[in-house]
Amino acid sequence: MVGRREKAQSFCKSRVGVAIAIGVLLGCVFALCFPSGFVSISNPAPILNHRFVKSIAQVGSTLCESSERINLLKSEFVAASEKNAELKKQVRELTEKIRLVEQRKDQAEKQVLVLGDQKKAGPFGTVKGLRTNPSVLPDESVNPRLAKILEKVAVNRELIVALANSNVKQMLEVWFTNIKRVGISNYLVVALDEEIAKYCESKDVPVYKRDPDKVIDSVARTGGNHAVSGLKFRILREFLQLGYSVLLSDVDIVYLQNPFDHLYRDSDVESMTDGHDNMTAYGYNNVFDEPGMGWARYAHTMRMWVYNSGFFYIRPTIPSIELLDRVANRLSREQAWDQAVFNEELFFPSHPGYEGLHASRRTMDFYLFMNSKVLFKTVRKDANLSKLKPVIVHVNYHPDKLPRMIAIVKFYVNGKQDALKPFPDGSDW
Repeated sequence: MVGRREKAQSFCKSRVGVAIAIGVLLGCVFALCFPSGFVSISNPAPILNHRFVKSIAQVGSTLCESSERINLLKSEFVAASEKNAELKKQVRELTEKIRLVEQRKDQAEKQVLVLGDQKKAGPFGTVKGLRTNPSVLPDESVNPRLAKILEKVAVNRELIVALANSNVKQMLEVWFTNIKRVGISNYLVVALDEEIAKYCESKDVPVYKRDPDKVIDSVARTGGNHAVSGLKFRILREFLQLGYSVLLSDVDIVYLQNPFDHLYRDSDVESMTDGHDNMTAYGYNNVFDEPGMGWARYAHTMRMWVYNSGFFYIRPTIPSIELLDRVANRLSREQAWDQAVFNEELFFPSHPGYEGLHASRRTMDFYLFMNSKVLFKTVRKDANLSKLKPVIVHVNYHPDKLPRMIAIVKFYVNGKQDALKPFPDGSDW
């Protein structure tokens, strides 16, 4: 009995010990989890309200600061964008200058290669200077779309190019009809409006519609003959930069033979003349008489009639591109006739305050590349000259262009001998 009681008491003590241990353990856990106890002695509402108000204030302050920061960042972004655009413009300008410098360097290197080592002058009458400037390196990045067109159209990297808008649609038809009849394939119409572009496509005529340009397009749509003529110097530049020689042609021209069979290609510019005989076309010694000077009354001058800016062959050289730049730049600043400016830049020599253009030039045979003054004033009245067949006839001296173009086709192509007779030598003005 005593043993059983001792065992029971021992068991009870063990259970009490375990309970105490569990209680202590649970107390520690709750002390850690709830340091302030289950019930706070002080009122919690003011504390909560204070914390809430403080949080709201902090949020409002943060939002205000964020809005100001966003506005500041926006203004900085706009300023940075404007600065970036200006830097991009400067980069483009510098890139263009570097490219031109590289082209000039390439030209100089090629001239050295052409000239070779320095040599002594040969015997009397055998010395000749360099006639032809080297071509520029083609740069397809200037206009990749035009480059692809020219690859298909050009022959031996040369082609006829004409600018046209809807005002000259009828003359344009006579122009390309005779080009096709002669068998010329390397020609291209630069369409200055959408109507001409669609018209050329419908007639299976090679056409190039330029990318939009506000300045050029406004003139192209509404400009007269002289205004449109002034555009060609800007547009032709890309053709030369791409490495192609261009036979620039107005649309008031009738093609009777292939002009590429009659070019010399030994100069930067090869142009038809407005002259009507050997003296006016190729130059002459004109004597100016001033009696008041006594013994020195006679002053000798060199004269020649101007090149026609509506029909000329231009090679892709640095002087040629400089010529286009000079003419286009002057026409953008001056109210001037493009043909007058074209000739002044070609012929005026260097003098104090002015640096002349160093471009080589050749005058075309005025009976082969004939202007309408030569035809209607001289050729049609001469039995022998009227038997000659010119390469082209340019109706540049007369305002009634379309009927004279049709008559020229009848005379030279259809053999109608009296086709030119109804027209006066000059105009009816």
